[in-house]
Amino acid sequence: MSVVGFDFGNESCIVAVARQRGIDVVLNDESKRETPAIVCFGEKQRFIGTAGAASSMMNPKNSISQIKRLIGRQFSDPELQRDIKSLPFNVTEGPDGYPLIHARYLGEMRTFTPTQVLGMVFSNLKSIAEQNLKAAVVDCCIGIPVYFTELQRRAVLDAATIAGLHPLRLIHETTATALAYGIYKTDLPENDQLNVAFVDIGHASMQVCIAGFKKGQLKILAHSFDRSLGGRDFDEVLFHHFSAKFKEEYKIDVSQNARACLRLRAACEKLKKVLSANPEAPLNIECLMDEKDVRGFIKREEFEQISAPILQRVKAPLEKALADAVLAVGDVHMVEVVGSASRIPSILKILTEFFGKEPRRTMNASECVGRGCALQCAILSPTFKVREFQVNESFPFPISLSWKGSVPDAQNGGAEQEQLVFPKGNPIPSVKAVTFHKTSTFSVDVQYSDVSDLQAPAKISTYTIGPFPTLRSEKPKLKVKVRLNLHGIVSVDSATLLEEEEVEVPVSKELAKEDAKMETDEKPNDTSAPGANETDVNMQDAKGTAEAAGVENGVPQSGDKPVQMETDTKVEAPKKKVKKTNVPVAELVYGAMLSGDLQKAVEKEFEMALQDRVMEETKDKKNAVEAYVYDMRNKLCDKYHDFVTASDKEELMAKLQETEDWLYEDGEDETKGVYIAKLEELKKQGDPIEERYKEYSERGTIIDQLAYCINSYREAAVSNDTKFDHIELAEKQKVLNECVEAEAWLREKKQQQDQLPKYATPVLLSADVRKKAEALDRFCRPIMMKPKPAKPATPEAPATPPHPGSEAQPQGANSPKASPNRNGDPSENVPAGSGEAPPASVEPMETDKPETTSAA
Repeated sequence: MSVVGFDFGNESCIVAVARQRGIDVVLNDESKRETPAIVCFGEKQRFIGTAGAASSMMNPKNSISQIKRLIGRQFSDPELQRDIKSLPFNVTEGPDGYPLIHARYLGEMRTFTPTQVLGMVFSNLKSIAEQNLKAAVVDCCIGIPVYFTELQRRAVLDAATIAGLHPLRLIHETTATALAYGIYKTDLPENDQLNVAFVDIGHASMQVCIAGFKKGQLKILAHSFDRSLGGRDFDEVLFHHFSAKFKEEYKIDVSQNARACLRLRAACEKLKKVLSANPEAPLNIECLMDEKDVRGFIKREEFEQISAPILQRVKAPLEKALADAVLAVGDVHMVEVVGSASRIPSILKILTEFFGKEPRRTMNASECVGRGCALQCAILSPTFKVREFQVNESFPFPISLSWKGSVPDAQNGGAEQEQLVFPKGNPIPSVKAVTFHKTSTFSVDVQYSDVSDLQAPAKISTYTIGPFPTLRSEKPKLKVKVRLNLHGIVSVDSATLLEEEEVEVPVSKELAKEDAKMETDEKPNDTSAPGANETDVNMQDAKGTAEAAGVENGVPQSGDKPVQMETDTKVEAPKKKVKKTNVPVAELVYGAMLSGDLQKAVEKEFEMALQDRVMEETKDKKNAVEAYVYDMRNKLCDKYHDFVTASDKEELMAKLQETEDWLYEDGEDETKGVYIAKLEELKKQGDPIEERYKEYSERGTIIDQLAYCINSYREAAVSNDTKFDHIELAEKQKVLNECVEAEAWLREKKQQQDQLPKYATPVLLSADVRKKAEALDRFCRPIMMKPKPAKPATPEAPATPPHPGSEAQPQGANSPKASPNRNGDPSENVPAGSGEAPPASVEPMETDKPETTSAA
């Protein structure tokens, strides 16, 4: 299986793979480690990744980027509205309230969802991994920001499905960084916990994670984040600064030109990087807009001054992470800084002042998330053995269930009731069994208990549980299993109706204990999530009775407790039999992609990928025609000069010139079949010339090989060596006759060929000479390599009887030991390539699974 980690960023992506020697970041088509997260739609095909980045300047309105900011978010989201203003492409609101991207593709305007575009990015990353591994890639691990909501996580999974990927886990980016940091450390304490703060400031967001390390494990203590504090915000500050300056000095409004905006933003990003290492930096852009060249200049102090509102927001996530982890600043032993925007000196200064220690850069700022994802995939995969290292992840948001009461009363009849199921910081994965008392179909809403950190609707999904079978019990219990899976997605897995029936049977003490254990187990095992946290929460309709108090306090009812059994084994007691019935559960996730729409998206991606492949093959065929024209023209004037007549050369040169003119005029945009036909037409005239040159170049070597074969067998046939004494003279004469015949054939053909000019069709072909050599070897070898006949040994009677179990070894020249071997047969005089059959193949022994040496 494939062991691959994908870090898809807002601006660029990293692909990491696990190998036996460790984790490698693979290179893309341009031999770069980072691949732009851009999809550019053209008139005939898509350009994704590096090709998309190259086309974005020429086609800005159809170049889709920053897709990470769009997926799983409502169009009315204030952050999304701010982001759209800086995007060169058109984004509108879809019928479901979520964004739709408009782009011109195949000559017409098309609409795509952000999930579809992310699927295209994943398809490109998948192909990069496959080209590097030389194998199909399906299983993977994908890094996501910790602040991703349920809908965004589902959108990433849907995009992976569109790309033909199967994520084993969606792992938080900061957790992946912590894993890549801790698994290689051999000096982690066994008892005392090492607390490390990871500050990740990427292109669009800031994430803070505090992790506690012990030998062989890490535990996430707290998460915090700012979704809109990243490198692009500093770029935007510079963009607005210089656009206002240019408007005043050069009388141009950059915001009115999409291409000018892209060029200025790219220049501002480079300027920011220069300021990270220098106290000042210039800005020069040729022909930015209206054929005007612009110049600018800024000092680092001025840059920090205009960036002050952004820098003031850096401390808030740091303080929140410490508060959630219940730690003081002094309890944090180390601070690791990663992310593309972490190189800004003013940010490092703030971190140093806050933690009282210098932030460290022991990890690759851009690649650590991808490496951590690949390590997590290796841990989950049976393909690799990885050092034992436990990752205790926590969920950053509190999740609760809400439902409506069915029995009205004076206080809260039919009122909405809510119960916290997964508190903030709950371990991932986790399973909890919730008990309801219901007699008819009802609905349960899964929702966020606190949306202060999330600009998203509180309600996540609704589960309709029912209809119920015929109930015999007056107080039925319904156990609902709620799962928080490895991806951080909450779902209701199943619902089971429990009905108690009393049966009059004699019950012994031992049987009573066993039944109580089996039938009233409050914590059913969940094999699908090993190590998951599983608890029972008892819920029922509020009735104003003593049972209602149990709901408010979260105390299980007496019916949930193990049945108390008598100690006397001879007493006949009524046995409580629990009947378990599965109840249907229907899921509705708000804003999620329906299964039918997902299948259509998969088919659409396949069609677009096919179109891209056809266009790439068409380009290859066109390039092949162009390359043949230039290559053949050069060779006709050089090494093919003697192998073509003047008239044929003139005719072919005219044909080549005609084809070249056609390529740059009428043949500029043709189909793949037209280019194939054009190349075959040229090769009809060019191939005979190439064949004559090839025959002339190879003929001498092939003739020498046949002559060597003839001489070798002739010398062996007339040799007086004793190893050939057992071969009859008639057989040797046959070998001599065959050698004479082959030599005469070769002499005759060679004389005919020597009389022909180079541009004439050869009569002595290399293939014919090879066949002659093979025929000679096939005839002579069985004769000259015939083994000596073995004669029966006649040993003298031994003076003493041989030892039991031993055999007399025959001695003499005719014994099997003395038979000709490889060193004594005539193969020494036979040309290479006519040896004996190869030895039997040896099956490789099965070995243990390969280990990653760096983490073994």
